[in-house]
Amino acid sequence: MQSSKPMDRLICGDVGFGKTEVALRAAFKAVQDHKQVMVLCPTTILAQQHYTTFKDRFDPFGVRVDVLSRFRTNQQQKATLEDFEKGEVNVLVGTHRLLSRDVNPHDLGLVIIDEEQRFGVGHKEQLKNLREQIDVLTMSATPIPRTMQMSLSGVRDMSLIMTPPDERRPVEVHVGEWDVDVVSDAIRRELQRGGQVYYVSNRVRTIDDAVERVGAAAAEARVGVAHGKMSKDELERVMEDFAAGDIDVLVATTIIESGIDNPHTNTLIIEDSQRLGLAQMYQLKGRVGRSSVQAYAYFMFPSTIPLTDEAQARLEAINEHRDLGSGMQVALRDLEIRGAGSLLGAEQHGNMSAVGFDLFAQMLATAVASAREGSDVKDALPPALSDITVNLPASTFIPEDYVPDTDERVLVYRRAASADSISAVDDIERALAENHGEEPVECVNFFAKARLRAWANEHNVKTISVVGGKLTMEPIGLTDADMKPLRRYGGRYSKTARKLQLPIKYFDASGKGDLVASVWSFVQTMGK
Repeated sequence: MQSSKPMDRLICGDVGFGKTEVALRAAFKAVQDHKQVMVLCPTTILAQQHYTTFKDRFDPFGVRVDVLSRFRTNQQQKATLEDFEKGEVNVLVGTHRLLSRDVNPHDLGLVIIDEEQRFGVGHKEQLKNLREQIDVLTMSATPIPRTMQMSLSGVRDMSLIMTPPDERRPVEVHVGEWDVDVVSDAIRRELQRGGQVYYVSNRVRTIDDAVERVGAAAAEARVGVAHGKMSKDELERVMEDFAAGDIDVLVATTIIESGIDNPHTNTLIIEDSQRLGLAQMYQLKGRVGRSSVQAYAYFMFPSTIPLTDEAQARLEAINEHRDLGSGMQVALRDLEIRGAGSLLGAEQHGNMSAVGFDLFAQMLATAVASAREGSDVKDALPPALSDITVNLPASTFIPEDYVPDTDERVLVYRRAASADSISAVDDIERALAENHGEEPVECVNFFAKARLRAWANEHNVKTISVVGGKLTMEPIGLTDADMKPLRRYGGRYSKTARKLQLPIKYFDASGKGDLVASVWSFVQTMGK
């Protein structure tokens, strides 16, 4: 925050590791420098909780904290906005309501975003505009892959909180079929030691049935209900009663997922856990075990419904990652389960497919370093032939089982992308074959495509592409003698556009896998 450049920093720490404490101190520093602060939260309940926390900590210093949420009346919100515009409100906490046009700060210096991944694309665009002129602090326990990539590539700064609080114990996890006896034992054990229970049922229309199940399991428990379709007065009253200890079991939807802090609640029961995402389950697990008391989390699923492979993998992952500070591993495991497409395989699209994901990330890191240094960063390799398009419908990549080492594969991709002569491509392929033996067909196609790009570079051809069953090459100079054998197969050539179009039936290819080699042979013949 002391830098002359606006801060854009992601704080990644496990649930309960103290991200809010960092946010409090950043906000206090901004206020001491006579700047205003906005604290953005994904849910109304979390906004209310942050408001209480910030107010309790800042009141002794004469710092005014206020909140914008659906818990406040229109008159209260209007008065708050007027005072914020005058500069009389130092810290304003709220949901996405803070991004409305009628919110006009007097002198904004810092925006704190809790759980940025919970905000939509439109809201993120507004936040992107804010980043150009003010400091932004983002907090997350399980960052989404896009956020992680931005942080790891250097587009954003990232800080990790790895140390758990003193006396914090890992949550005991139980994964299994829903059993009324297990639920009854879990609730009664928690009540006997004076604690409270979260019971998550993530369907509003059947939440009353969940209340009945809890009543059947532990009739003596005082039960409350919380979900997003309740009125603001009802929801506020229930949460206040639960915080005060007047409710033993809170039957709720995943509305409790984001940042709710109640140290007296140390048992979590989720009845339909197979419906939830891995990061969502991990966030919910973080609602318990926020003190030195041993906490328990029960991830249950109905015995009548067969689990999908993905649901089973998610439940196995939540059972596996029990240690404190597992948020990052859970985020990576979630990506592995859901998949990110074949990033370096055949099913690629757009500009990234031309270079592969790893090379794309490397190019991004180079560009970021260049922007930071204010000058071009010279790479050890010559630049890729990015102005030449070679687009053929075939599998052209280096299989992972042929070259298992990622760094080696990326280096071959980079060398082939920048090889500006056919002999250079031959040298790269020869070295690879010497180290790894006979090439698979995808690899043969890959180098044939690289030779086509090198040939195009030597002959000033910009496009070699197959679209609609026709090979197109341009700009290229051909004589009538060159075209004579091609016209028999429907070949056409425009002298003004210097463009050749030739039906791919000319190549008599046995399949798509042979098309690249056939085009390469055709190009060699033209060269002669």
